[in-house]
Amino acid sequence: MMKWIPVVLAVFLTACSSSDQKTYYQLPVLNSAPATGSAMSSGMTTQRHLWVERVSVADYLSGNGLVYQTNDVQYTLTQNNLWASPLDQQLQQSLVTYLRRDLPGYLVSTQAVSSDDQDVLNVNVTAFHGRYDGRVVISGSWTLSRSGQMIQRDFTLNLKQNEDGYDALVKTLAAGWQQEAGQIASQIR
Repeated sequence: MMKWIPVVLAVFLTACSSSDQKTYYQLPVLNSAPATGSAMSSGMTTQRHLWVERVSVADYLSGNGLVYQTNDVQYTLTQNNLWASPLDQQLQQSLVTYLRRDLPGYLVSTQAVSSDDQDVLNVNVTAFHGRYDGRVVISGSWTLSRSGQMIQRDFTLNLKQNEDGYDALVKTLAAGWQQEAGQIASQIR
């Protein structure tokens, strides 16, 4: 019986020393001035509708863990650093916020509106992660359907992460997403 005490003690100490502390992250919506123009006045009539139908993410991004690329071919999905809500929802919500800011004269929504003037935007995000070399990668494509015509653009951002850690990673991802939203808005205008 006495020979099992060191084994039980070692298992107990190992269990106590491992950290299962989970940290949850939400993409911050960064406040900045509109890219061009100014916000609509309350008496102005909305001219166009933009339906942000869907923002989809690659399968490896659809889990609840943040993704970190450890070398040229390996990716780690974190177990303790998690998205507070699904990434595709966070990306869609922040994109709508940025487009509302950057597209005065548009009604930007996640709901379809019965209108002849409705544009439909779909975004596919294929990369949204940190990398072993201190860079953050955001890439994908978006498609805009306008008056029966389709406009498609690819995007790739490669940003430097200025600090270490997951907080800095999430902030850099948010800054990159804001930058891409501004690019989408300029193409829509």
